[in-house]
Amino acid sequence: MTTTLSERVSQSAFDGSMLRVVLLMDLHEGTQQQFFEAYEKLRNDIASVPGHISDQLCQSFENPSQWLITSEWESAPQYLAWVNSEHHAEQVRPLGACARSMRPLKFTVLRETGRGYDQASRPSTARLQATPRLGAGIVRHALTFTVKPGSEENVAAILSSYASPAARVDDHTRLCRTSLFMHGNRVVRTVEVQGDLMAALRHVSEQPEVRAVEEAINPYLEKDRDLGDPESARMFFMRAALPAVHHIAAPETETGEVERHAVFYPAKAGCGQALAEFLARQDEEAAQRPDGPVRSSSIFQRDDIVVRLIDVRGPLDAEPDAVFGIAGPHRTQVLDQLVPTPGEHLRPERHTMSLITDRRAPAES
Repeated sequence: MTTTLSERVSQSAFDGSMLRVVLLMDLHEGTQQQFFEAYEKLRNDIASVPGHISDQLCQSFENPSQWLITSEWESAPQYLAWVNSEHHAEQVRPLGACARSMRPLKFTVLRETGRGYDQASRPSTARLQATPRLGAGIVRHALTFTVKPGSEENVAAILSSYASPAARVDDHTRLCRTSLFMHGNRVVRTVEVQGDLMAALRHVSEQPEVRAVEEAINPYLEKDRDLGDPESARMFFMRAALPAVHHIAAPETETGEVERHAVFYPAKAGCGQALAEFLARQDEEAAQRPDGPVRSSSIFQRDDIVVRLIDVRGPLDAEPDAVFGIAGPHRTQVLDQLVPTPGEHLRPERHTMSLITDRRAPAES
């Protein structure tokens, strides 16, 4: 049976589909009016964000502490550009101060039914996702932060020495793999979760061995944080989030010869999204080669930070042009327009990140 390209792409922010965002919130007792007033101050700002179509604020009729904010966007990149901005972090701070918990969910829109949708005026750029995406139920996420120059060896030693937390979170969620890389003083930690990502991240953060590691690296961070202060911790992890924007994988079961690598692509100011989209197109083209070296690729992007996590069959330097997506003069010319130092991408060793630890959960019996 032939696996089509659309079946290999299990995640993409770049197909032009409309995005529906759902934010579930559980408020501290007695903060309902404070939360409502904070939202009232924000909604006009939100309505003017490029790509925003509409939003709704809802309160549970069963429990007044449970709230729901839904919003609709022309496309995922427009939403991500806003939600990952420093302006957004400051905008939502008053809302977060009222919340016991916040759970964001993001969905691309496949179909719409009902007279209201038929009559709605849509931007010409907004469209529906063409077909359902397939996958193994794996959610990918990353965090990135920087440490003080000169502390890299100490930080690498701390981050590689802790005991792995239990993989099983609950009956529906399991932590599958954690890979940690460094490039200079930048740390990138990627996680793969089967089930509920938020439940898995919460589970990991509560483990004593992980909390000890987080406290141990605190003195080395370039930006201070206080994990004992829920608001400080929430703002740190919000700013450190490095969302997955594209994932593509070969369909076959892999063997032990496949190795994991990460590549750091610094983008020219304002070109991070364009660079991530360019790399996504290269991955989709490479996926047409059944014998190609890249067996899976996940692209993470926030602002002008782009990281590509790749599983490669065989040596990394066996087919460097294919692995790094730079084969052909046209591609190098395009990349030259997206990176601050033209020509540097022709030296992949300058951008390959150092693997600190790669932990897979043991197979379940």
